[in-house]
Amino acid sequence: MSLSTSRTLTGLASTVLAALASTLPAQAHAQDGDPQLVQPAAVIADAALPPAQREAGLLAARRYATFWNTGDERFARAALASDFTDRTLPPGRAQGVPGPLAASRFMRTAIPDLRADAQQMIVAADRVTVHYRFHGHFTGQWAGTQGRGQAVDFIATDIYRIADGRIADNWHIEDNLTLMRQLGLAAAH
Repeated sequence: MSLSTSRTLTGLASTVLAALASTLPAQAHAQDGDPQLVQPAAVIADAALPPAQREAGLLAARRYATFWNTGDERFARAALASDFTDRTLPPGRAQGVPGPLAASRFMRTAIPDLRADAQQMIVAADRVTVHYRFHGHFTGQWAGTQGRGQAVDFIATDIYRIADGRIADNWHIEDNLTLMRQLGLAAAH
């Protein structure tokens, strides 16, 4: 093989590898095993982040958003680290992975058609921030109150710390006052 042929093949191999690398994030999402992963309405990412780090954070956040959108616990288990810590743990909620699983089941008992839209995801360093809009209809029970089908529509924001492609820590805040008013459990004004 001549030196020029070797250089041409090396250049061609580099071009093919670069093309394959640019498609890896899309393939990673497709290979995640489920096409129903939530797509955020907007993604804002630090351009200085290595693409693999950005995609790992987004994949973990999309899996967790899909869990909140569907209630399917396999997405939470795929998103959360085994030593997951809720840094804003509400009173009465179990720490670790069992906490959000129980919270979702409780919410879906009261609001069976609950959906969570990921309005935006912001990726910077080892953090992903997700702004959610939750919506559905209160047809179940909450704290002894029977729903009458009233619409529920409230926001929440989560800040995740990503480690090894999973959510290791979560700081979250929900607009609970709006939710309680919509459920009829707090005065409207």
